[in-house]
Formats: sequence, structure tokens, C-alpha cells
Amino acid sequence: MTQRGTLGVAVIGTGRMGADHVRRIDEVISGARVSAVVDLDAERAKRLADGIEGCTAYTDAATAMAADDVDAVLIASPGPAHEAALLTAFEHDLPVLCEKPLTPDAASALRVLRAEQELGRRRVQVGFMRRYDAEYMRLKALLDGGSLGRPLMLHNRHRNASSPPGFTSANLINDSVVHEMDVTRWLLDQEITAVTVLRPKPSSNAPEGLADPQFVIFETDGGALVDVEMSVNTGFGYQVKAEAVCERGTARIGEEQSLVTETAGRWGGTIVQDFTERFADAYDREVQAWVDATRRGEVTGPSVWDGYAAAAVCEAGVRSLTEGVRVEVELVERPALYR
Repeated sequence: MTQRGTLGVAVIGTGRMGADHVRRIDEVISGARVSAVVDLDAERAKRLADGIEGCTAYTDAATAMAADDVDAVLIASPGPAHEAALLTAFEHDLPVLCEKPLTPDAASALRVLRAEQELGRRRVQVGFMRRYDAEYMRLKALLDGGSLGRPLMLHNRHRNASSPPGFTSANLINDSVVHEMDVTRWLLDQEITAVTVLRPKPSSNAPEGLADPQFVIFETDGGALVDVEMSVNTGFGYQVKAEAVCERGTARIGEEQSLVTETAGRWGGTIVQDFTERFADAYDREVQAWVDATRRGEVTGPSVWDGYAAAAVCEAGVRSLTEGVRVEVELVERPALYR
């Protein structure tokens, strides 16, 4: 490692998420530095690299990963490019933080899983950042503590102000509901076994042809039922809320706790506008945890198995959306490496 134990990180992909991670490593967290940035857009990569001392710009991920000052890799490129980058990182035995999705489909995720198995140890942390959100962490600790008894149901609300151009009905599952898929599995410590997607009449705010909102139901192997109200064109802001209903009580997160004003006969507050604001602390905590674990020679957090399972649940969800039926989730047997 460079600079007296400082982790040299290559950030692959310098779009919105990649650039934000470059900023985060350079300005916010400790124990790491950005030693390389990679993007097919050479000018964009160079602009970022020029602002960081000792950082080199590349257009090829494999070349960056072979550099002497690269100790670890953060993958923030589009999902279809993840498999090749991950397999290259395995060849160099580099630890990886990979933004979700691990890969765009279950088959490619399974190939990555098999490749990591051949290494005999974990190399990848998958970027499901909600596991690092303070409220979700408290809810997880409460459920694991058992004081509320067995979780029976989990209600989720996930709302966006507006959908980006080109957003499809399947994107609601693959890019948005995927977060609830992961937190369901994590909070309950159960696998999702079936998915049903229900489609109310689309909102007048939604672009023509977009099935928005959607109401998604998960069944789990522990007998819990989980629902997700997913809306991506509410017009008013970004909200993520969850309520666990257990045998001896309930627990809610995501209630508004921002500044509240009272003036001129009215009271009110603000609603955050996107995920980077709502989960800013979670992203910071996630990357810091990855850096700290990597410097200890460990890999923690969401695994390749979690990325594979999410991809499989997404595929079942898209089938349910398309066919209008309940679809069972198909998973291979969980390898010992991920138990």
C-alpha cells in the first residue's frame, strides 16, 4: 500500500456515482487515496485526475488494475461492464467495492460467484448502501435482539420525485425495488422465495407507457410477507420508509425528522429530493467500512451471494411484472463461502 499504509484505490466509472465516490475518498473518509480513475471518456477521467495529487487517468480498467499504486478497486461503471472488471480484479487478487448491481442478471452474477469461489476467499463487497444507514442499522439490531418477537410482515415505501429519461417499467424493479429486496433479506435473515408485482392504474405524472407506481409482494423462506409501494414520479421528493410488524410490537424508520417550522398559521418542513442526499451518510459509512476492512486484510458487508440473490429476485420480479403472475425465485444452493 502507498503512503504509509494508505490504500490506493482505482475508481472505475466517473459518472454521477463514480465522481461522488472520488470526492468521498479524496475529501471525506480516511485511510485511502484515489490513485487512479478509469472512464471510456478520456477527457472526463483526466479532468477528475488532474484535481487529485498523484492520481492517474486511464481509459482501460485492466491497465489501471495492473498499476503498482493500485491496491483496491471501486467499480461504479454501468452494470453490463461489471463482470469483466470483477474477473480482472480477481486475476490481480484485488479487493473490490462494486456498486449495485453486481451484474445485470443472475447468470452473469453466478459466473462471478463461481470465480470468487475458485479463489477460496471473498474479494468483493457489493454496494447495497442501505445496510450502512443509521436508521436501518438500528432496525436490524432491534430485530436481531428478539425483543419484538418474530417478524411477521415488513411494509416498505420507496418514492422518487421523478424518473430519469428512458426509465422503463422493468427499471422500477431492477434499479429501485432491488434495494428493498436486499434489505428484506438482510433485516429478516431470510431468502425471498416468490415475487408478485401488482400494477394499479399508472399515475398521471408518469411518462406514457411507464407502469408507475407498482405494488410488489415478497414471500420469504421464513414465512414472512413483505410489501413494497414503489413510485418514481411523485413530484414532491424522495422518501424511503419501512415498518416491521412483529409478534410483540412494531418498529418504523424513515419518519420525517428534519427541521420543522411554525409560522403564519402553518407548520411544515422539507423533503429531500434524491437518494444521494437521503443516504449521504450511509455512502460515507459504507466506503469507510470497506477501506477499514481492506486495510485489515478482510472483506465484510454484502457479498457476491447477496448480489446474485438480488439479481435472481429481480428476474422473478420482472417476469411477474410482464406476465402478471406470482413467480418463484430460483437460487442455486448457497456455497459454504457465503454462509
